[in-house]
Amino acid sequence: MDARLLVSLSGVTTRTLHRCADLAAELDRRKVPLSVLYAARTGEGPVTAWVRTRRAHGDSVLLHGYDHRITPTHRAVYLGKRAEFAALPAHEARLRLIAAKAALDVNGMTVDGFAPPRWIASEGTLQALREHGFTLCADLVSVRDLVSGDVQRARVQEFGGPSHRTETVRCFALVLAAARAARRGGLVRLGIDAADLARPGLRQAFLDAVDVSLENRAFGTTYGSLSRTLAS
Repeated sequence: MDARLLVSLSGVTTRTLHRCADLAAELDRRKVPLSVLYAARTGEGPVTAWVRTRRAHGDSVLLHGYDHRITPTHRAVYLGKRAEFAALPAHEARLRLIAAKAALDVNGMTVDGFAPPRWIASEGTLQALREHGFTLCADLVSVRDLVSGDVQRARVQEFGGPSHRTETVRCFALVLAAARAARRGGLVRLGIDAADLARPGLRQAFLDAVDVSLENRAFGTTYGSLSRTLAS
């Protein structure tokens, strides 16, 4: 069975937007769609306008939390502000999702599912997502159908830590992991933060990982397309 290649991009800001557009253009040349992870509190501006354009182009948009700058009031463990939904009970997750959906409505944004910051979602978050009508949650190691309960296991392959000394190793590991996943079939999940695109070595390795996946007969798709497949 040919693999399905899911490429996701997070960290889109006004400072990184030109690099994000460059990556999207590279993927367009490869006929690989993009899944953009969008924080609801982004607000109106060039980032939201670009994300709308990409969605109209056929890309997917996943809700990527509400506001990563605000620390949740409840934490079982400390995971940092960016792990916004990692340890929330259902009632607090509900409140954040209500705020997020209101912000999406103001921005005129439609989303295809949910991808928690740092790819970690608590059980309370999963419960709240179902209550708010979300059909898909993409976490670190799986893609969950929130309607049927089906789970497709596939780990997101990313660069990880910021150390420059291990950059070569991390680049090699990403390309190797993509090749192995594509040969196995199923899902190949590649994710990149826009900040990594500023480093030429990381950018090129990410594109190499996309290319090696395609060479091993993976075909590009989006989380939105996957969500519709799961629902059918």
